[in-house]
Amino acid sequence: MRAETATGALLILALLLGACTAPEPQVARRDFFAMGTLVSVSLAGLPAERAEALFDAVEADFAERHRQWHAWEESPLVRLNRALPSGDWVPLDPVLTPLMAPAIRLSVQSEHLFNPAIGRLIALWGFHNEAFEPKLPDPDAIRELVAADPRMTDLELDGERVRSRNPAVQLDFGGFAKGYTLDEVIEALRREGAAHAVVNAGGDLRAIGRHGDRPWRIGIRHPRADRVLGMIEVSGDESVFTSGDYERGFEIDGRRYHHIIDPRTGWPATGSQSVTVLHRSAAVADAAATALFVAGPRDWRRIARRMGIEAVLLIDAEGRAHLTPAMAARVRFAEPPPPSIVEALDETPRAQ
Repeated sequence: MRAETATGALLILALLLGACTAPEPQVARRDFFAMGTLVSVSLAGLPAERAEALFDAVEADFAERHRQWHAWEESPLVRLNRALPSGDWVPLDPVLTPLMAPAIRLSVQSEHLFNPAIGRLIALWGFHNEAFEPKLPDPDAIRELVAADPRMTDLELDGERVRSRNPAVQLDFGGFAKGYTLDEVIEALRREGAAHAVVNAGGDLRAIGRHGDRPWRIGIRHPRADRVLGMIEVSGDESVFTSGDYERGFEIDGRRYHHIIDPRTGWPATGSQSVTVLHRSAAVADAAATALFVAGPRDWRRIARRMGIEAVLLIDAEGRAHLTPAMAARVRFAEPPPPSIVEALDETPRAQ
């Protein structure tokens, strides 16, 4: 799992706390680190003892998934990656099985802009380390991996076995496992009687229910300032995910190189500062935020249509906000608001 700054999570926590000033219902919260980021779980309307028991279960669940799906520390995923280049059928650990089919499906829908098969590229850039040095990869090595074109569709699944037709495939579920985990944790909380909850992992979250008589208030981080760009109110069941070029990266000669790699070029994606997506499924929102960031201002609408995403906010390299009508109806920008363009997924964009 990749390490991420906790700033986005703390900004959102501040808004959540702002929505929790009423004396009733009681909101309990626990923070912990897992999957390389700050995780915060908020539960409304439960007795303190019951909330503590659920917190323990959620924290243990995150820790176990971190151990199982880690992309560079010894794990079932690392062992699978060592075996895949042989091209032979290898056993698929049961803890990885649930990730495979949805990851393949979402990769195809995104035209492979969400691509968990590019683990070798991510490692080449040095992002398979908690602490990495500012160093550019060998351009020839980048070109070689891009030419190999590893994709999720290079994998063949046969029950409890898997093989790869492409020896360049190396799996890294960092752009998907967090969302998948949030979905699983929320469903587990529901089974245990929690109807009103927010599980926030590094600023990405899924929220169910409400905070008493009002929705949960969710902040969107400004990609170029230590403040909130805007706010969205969420009630019922919805996920909010943001991919940004500020999360992990380094600078060389005044240029920033971030961790969101464009599979088509092998270099950090350009054109976007951040992308925020709303969707019921956290796993879908997680994958879509990455794919739309890579797609950039020119192609994000087509990819959003293919992935079934209706609510999108993209901040482009110049700081302009591109919004779908569904997102424009939901977000409230802080002052000063960015220049905005509302872009229906099947219409000509119009300035706002």
